[in-house]
Amino acid sequence: MTDAVHIVGGGLAGSEAAWQLAEAGVPVVLHEMRGVEPTPAHHTADFAELVCSNSFRSDEAEKSAIGLLHEEMRRLGSLILASADTHRVPAGAALAVDRDGFSAAVTAAISGHPLVEVRRELVDGLPPEDWGRTIIATGPLTAAPLAEAIRALTGEDSLAFFDAIAPIVHREAIDMDTAWFQSRWNKGDGKDYINCPMTKDEYNAFIDALLAGDKTEFKQWEQDTPYFEGCMPVEVMASRGRETLRYGPMKPVGLDDPRTGRWPYAVVQLRQDNALGTLWNIVGFQTKLKHAEQVRIFRTIPGLQDAQFARLGGLHRNTFINSPRLLDDRLRLKELPRISFAGQITGCEGYVESAAVGLIAGRFAAAEVLGRSIEPPPVTTALGALLHHITGGADDTTFQPMNVNFGLFPPLDGRTRKNERKVAMVARARTALGEWVEEAQAVEPAA
Repeated sequence: MTDAVHIVGGGLAGSEAAWQLAEAGVPVVLHEMRGVEPTPAHHTADFAELVCSNSFRSDEAEKSAIGLLHEEMRRLGSLILASADTHRVPAGAALAVDRDGFSAAVTAAISGHPLVEVRRELVDGLPPEDWGRTIIATGPLTAAPLAEAIRALTGEDSLAFFDAIAPIVHREAIDMDTAWFQSRWNKGDGKDYINCPMTKDEYNAFIDALLAGDKTEFKQWEQDTPYFEGCMPVEVMASRGRETLRYGPMKPVGLDDPRTGRWPYAVVQLRQDNALGTLWNIVGFQTKLKHAEQVRIFRTIPGLQDAQFARLGGLHRNTFINSPRLLDDRLRLKELPRISFAGQITGCEGYVESAAVGLIAGRFAAAEVLGRSIEPPPVTTALGALLHHITGGADDTTFQPMNVNFGLFPPLDGRTRKNERKVAMVARARTALGEWVEEAQAVEPAA
């Protein structure tokens, strides 16, 4: 019988890696501490729980690198994307999900697979040698004993940054005499977001309140931890300039207030968070404000004056390794190749990117166990560009978490008009992925 591959962590990356291995016919032992040990951010013991936004961002492959990554993962049989598609909720051009239904679906698929054994336990050190091939996919909240063991092995200090969580409100408490349904520029079905308008005076008062609000104090060991730019607390954005939010999550362009027929001075958007439409999250409003301050300040938003909060925002510390220095191009630890890494701990950022790295880590491990040869996906694909960035494309002296973007792709050959570049990159990626899949399927087991 084929030896089992051990996976530490049942988040997005670990779940996807387990699925890819099991579907390839390789037994998996999945170790997950939730259910035994809690984390500062999770609320359930389900696999692939979404702790921040419920959005997987744009699903438009022709216009965005993340949409292209969605498409590539679907073509490769991603469990995460299949579950997201099944539990999709309206969000314009974005792929957003009912977070509970999504995680429950992933949990059921993993737990019900005949080749997956789930062990609810804390792994408090490096995986033992008798485990053999192991994937560490513990995410940004890696337990301290394991993080310390990794640090001791590699001689590298773990890097860290803060991630902030946005509040969720009950739909029934939103004042729809003030707010209205509309997607920016009427994308999607044209009414996927709830919009709360602000006048100039209301906006300035809101900014003043954010800046003066009582915030969470950092512990001494957290003082020098930076924020990740893609998940910046709203009050930190406000501190960068009074107009920053009007050009960010509170941007009013493309939104017509039905009471005036004009764009408001600023707008707060809410996106559906569950399939029933009873819960809505405040888009871009990650925060480190104390809970009482969140209630007080966010109720000054027109339309949210009577808001009831299903969850308030929060802040937690994320940890990731210096992957360009520590990992080879197949995500294996150079110091100890039987161990590989996947997901956010590798320094990719975002739900989909985390799952994507789990997908390719699972495929690499399956090929190795089955005695097959598999090359990394071409760097001209979204999956390959992301993988290349975290395993050597990035500067290891300044490495920070990164979302997938077209800046990670190699330039196009020849001259292409600026407005045609993304379409050309997507076409190139689709061709390259197809060729890579065909080559992988044609490979015979090694002698």
